Amino acid sequence: MTSPLELSLITGPVPVVVAVCGAAAGVALLAARGRTWWTRVVPISAAACALLAVGVALIVDRVWKPFPEPLPAVVPVCLGVVVLGVVLAVARWRHDRWPRRALSAVAALVVLVSGLSGVNQHFGQYSTLRTALGSSTTVPLDVAAPPATGLLTVPPGKGLADVWSPPADLPVRGTVSETPIPSSTDYRPRPAMVYLPPAYAAANRPRLPVLVLLSGQPGTPHDWFDAGELARHLDAYARLHRGLAPIVVVPDQLGSTTANPMCLDSPLGKVETYLAKDVPGWIRNRLQVNGSRGAWTIAGLSQGGTCSFQLAVRAPEVYARFIDLSGQREPTLGTRADTVRAAFGGDEAAFRRVNPLDVLARTRFPDTQGMVVAGRDDATYRDDDREVYEACLRAGMDVRWRELPGAHDWRVWRSGLVDALPWLGERTGLGG
Repeated sequence: MTSPLELSLITGPVPVVVAVCGAAAGVALLAARGRTWWTRVVPISAAACALLAVGVALIVDRVWKPFPEPLPAVVPVCLGVVVLGVVLAVARWRHDRWPRRALSAVAALVVLVSGLSGVNQHFGQYSTLRTALGSSTTVPLDVAAPPATGLLTVPPGKGLADVWSPPADLPVRGTVSETPIPSSTDYRPRPAMVYLPPAYAAANRPRLPVLVLLSGQPGTPHDWFDAGELARHLDAYARLHRGLAPIVVVPDQLGSTTANPMCLDSPLGKVETYLAKDVPGWIRNRLQVNGSRGAWTIAGLSQGGTCSFQLAVRAPEVYARFIDLSGQREPTLGTRADTVRAAFGGDEAAFRRVNPLDVLARTRFPDTQGMVVAGRDDATYRDDDREVYEACLRAGMDVRWRELPGAHDWRVWRSGLVDALPWLGERTGLGG
């Protein structure tokens, strides 16, 4: 029997039931006798909540501008509906007795859950209740622990999968840890997340390839393990490959949930230095990994996808390949003018010197591989992704194009990364 924690929050009966219950709760909150209720309370409350929702959207998109793209319409709509449910419950509270007051409070809570469910369905962020609860288990990362008997040697011309023989007591799951990765500059990142596959626990430990993986914005390194269910998918890959999978490090390229320093070295933070020098240096010094360039990949979703594309172009000596999941065509704070003003003091030429599309126009990258993944219904960034893909081809990269069902959401990002694992494994010696 399926655990309630594993029921889908995106497809199937659960979101339908939640929506129906939300509608029924809304009708119950509206239901009341009396001319004043229908001529004053309900219309005034509905108008006020609609104005609030529109006002929030305008402030976020036009004034605050924390994200490069506008808020999807579903967010202010759900906000307005939820607030209306609360306002109606409060309005009924004054005239109802305690049993009805309790029912109104419950109805408002159901409307709230229904609104959150609507937003979650749009973004596809939490596929189950377990992921919504953020129940990924972490263990301490013992970076000082050496392998018990030595590191597995791979002869020239062979891949790791050709010489790897797993011990009988190899764990069936990898481990997830949270650990700080310090910056050498004034940039202050939040702790990173690290996935070590089952093979890393072997006494004769293999030197595994590295995947540096980035969240979107807004976001945290935890997102790939909660919403992205990363550990589950990597464990599944490892089971098919005798415990082998990449070591995955998810550093913080934002500094805070809504910040966007754009993975550049600028007054907003020296994030390019962090991702091109500090993070790789920390990984090489603390973990037993394959240090050759061909074993290193950088990937990310949305703003993190843009960053992965940037680092593949700006630090090709570090990262041999990249996976860009729904990234933008260039680092952006919403418009080119806003970006140049905030990060380059208005110097357009300085921006062009580091902008990856401009770099690709003047430099070839025949030794870089990549994958660009776009949502088929992503009206905001699909065309950007296609432009990035074609620019990479012209610059001599070995790059693949993947278009998946979905929009700018976790349906695309989860499946995009999972679909890329065999491609990545073939190129890093793990097997496809």
